[in-house]
Amino acid sequence: MPVPTPSRQAPAAVLCAVAGWVPPRVVTNDELAQRLDTDDTWIRTRTGIRRRHVAGPGQATSDLAVEAGRLALHSAGLAPAGSPTVGKSPVDTVIVTTTTPDRPCPATAPAVAARLGLDRVAAFDVGAVCTGFVYGLATAAGLIAAGVAQRVLLIGADTYSTIVDPLDRANAIIFGDGAGAVVLRGGHPDEPGAVGHFDLGSDGTHEDLIMVAAGGSRRRSAGAGAGAGAGAGAGAGTEAGVGPELARAERYFAMRGNEVYRHALTRMAASARATLTAAGWKTDDVDHFVPHQANLRILHSVADDLGLPRERCVANVDAVGNTGAASIPLALADAAAQRVVRPGDRLLLTAFGGGLTWGSCLLTWPELSPPPHPYAPLVPHGTGEDSPS
Repeated sequence: MPVPTPSRQAPAAVLCAVAGWVPPRVVTNDELAQRLDTDDTWIRTRTGIRRRHVAGPGQATSDLAVEAGRLALHSAGLAPAGSPTVGKSPVDTVIVTTTTPDRPCPATAPAVAARLGLDRVAAFDVGAVCTGFVYGLATAAGLIAAGVAQRVLLIGADTYSTIVDPLDRANAIIFGDGAGAVVLRGGHPDEPGAVGHFDLGSDGTHEDLIMVAAGGSRRRSAGAGAGAGAGAGAGAGTEAGVGPELARAERYFAMRGNEVYRHALTRMAASARATLTAAGWKTDDVDHFVPHQANLRILHSVADDLGLPRERCVANVDAVGNTGAASIPLALADAAAQRVVRPGDRLLLTAFGGGLTWGSCLLTWPELSPPPHPYAPLVPHGTGEDSPS
């Protein structure tokens, strides 16, 4: 569904900083092959992934979000959070987009804001799985256009290692942990960095294609004995009316890969086209295509479908894997750090995730201070081990 562009009188959300952060722990394909029936060649040829970063023991989504948020605030030239010279918070809203919140309740964003020293700001989570960052951009743009917010810190952060079964050969090879953040301020719709011409959509009839079945009210309310006392009577590791093996499986991430691939390709391509049409852009007007980093085959297939040369596709999935809501801001931070994107370049952002959800938007890259690179670069394949972060 195309989202109407705000009127010319309304302020636009203008990107003024980007940053990314990943945990230092690196897991290579060779390490995964030691516990899974796979090898480096099989993983690379099917996903394009060579390594991923994984959160350490006790490290939660908020920890990654705080690191990325701090770097983004610094890149925006804002006073350090908690500085005694600051009369008020450098941002007035914090949005965290995630599928892996620290807890089911409360939201993760207020804790992130507090740890960044952002006192009494609005803070909330957005849950749209891998489309979360694009949904978050649209939400931030709406708050700024309505005059509710003047400056927003938007963070995409996920720790998929906490919900993916480490013995699941299909999914353990794909996902990594990370966080990416941007700062958005109110500005003019025509200035570089202005985010606009959104297309957002969903199809809940396919919610079962990407799912963690247990942990929410649906599973807790099902079966005999559900209710206030169900948790105490179900026994360790089980839900009410559910056997221990099924309960364990349903607490992990599940994805029907072949069907997801088909939906991702068609939905992302259609959303990208709708966004280009709304803006009056042609495919040739796009300098950089920044899709959700699902896997390299999907990225290239969508680019091919749109008629975009693959070299215009910003991809870092080989170095970090699929990081969920963090993938687009991490890819932007990577590209900005390497000066792949330059002021005046026109970007098309497109994502697809569970729900099903999808979304796209456009922006012209502004003049920014390059952020620090979020991870150590990969060495060319076959020349030795990847550098640790």
